[in-house]
Amino acid sequence: MTESRTQHHTHTQTHVQSCNEVVLVGRVSAAPERRELPSGDLLVTLRVVVDRPPQKGVQRKAPGVAKRSVDVIDVACWTRRTQRTAEGLTADDGVRVEGALRRRFFAAGGGRASRYEVEAARLVRVSRAGSPAEG
Repeated sequence: MTESRTQHHTHTQTHVQSCNEVVLVGRVSAAPERRELPSGDLLVTLRVVVDRPPQKGVQRKAPGVAKRSVDVIDVACWTRRTQRTAEGLTADDGVRVEGALRRRFFAAGGGRASRYEVEAARLVRVSRAGSPAEG
C-alpha cells in the first residue's frame, strides 16, 4: 500500500509596502526623439547617462587613475508636460528625472518585445550643455 502525503505549509502573509520610485541625475546623451506609436499615442524618449560611483576594491586602469563607469538609461515621457521639457533638451544638458521603472511591451519584427525604461513623472534641466551643473 502506498501512502500519499500532502505537505501543508503555513503561509504567513507579511505586509510589504511597495515602492517604485526612480531618481536619476545625469546628462542627456543625444537629442530626444518624438514619435507617434501605432496606437496613436505620442511618445518622447531620451537617454540619460549617469555616472556610477567608484567601487571599493575595483581594479584601476593605471595606478592613481580611477576607472569611470556609466549607465545609459532610457527615459519615456508620456505626459505633455514631460514631453515639452524633454523636447527643450539638447545633448549634454544636465537633467534630473523623477519617475518609476516600467516594462513596456510592443510589436517588433513580427513578434512581441519588451524593454525596461524610466517613465518620467517629472523632468528638470539642471544645467545647459557646456555649463557647470547647478548644485
